[in-house]
Amino acid sequence: MADPDSEFTFLRTSATDLPDPEPLLVNLTRSVIEVIAGARNLEQLSRWISEDVYTTLVKQTVITARARTLKGQNAVRPVVHVGTVHVQSPVDDVCEAVIMVQVGRTRARAVAIRLEGIDHRWRATSIGVL
Repeated sequence: MADPDSEFTFLRTSATDLPDPEPLLVNLTRSVIEVIAGARNLEQLSRWISEDVYTTLVKQTVITARARTLKGQNAVRPVVHVGTVHVQSPVDDVCEAVIMVQVGRTRARAVAIRLEGIDHRWRATSIGVL
């Protein structure tokens, strides 16, 4: 008899079987900044992020939306300039990166992302915006 949970387990995928992660890292960075700013719907990222990351981003967007409401500000799409991307691979199916971004004219930020090869695609299992 087949294990009923086997259909719902994630399959680890080697980095050699996956595309270059850098374009995803750049796009994901830009998208996460836009989600936090309230200018992009978080659902658009659901394919590329884990449930834990999704939950964390929901909390962050609620906090920033409340702050905007208290200040009487509308959500505005930020101008995001992606700078350097530092990537390393501690193990075969994991990619960790720090992406430097310039948000607007004055604010510089670092975004740390951990991608894991899951089900034949890269998926972000951790994202931190510093």
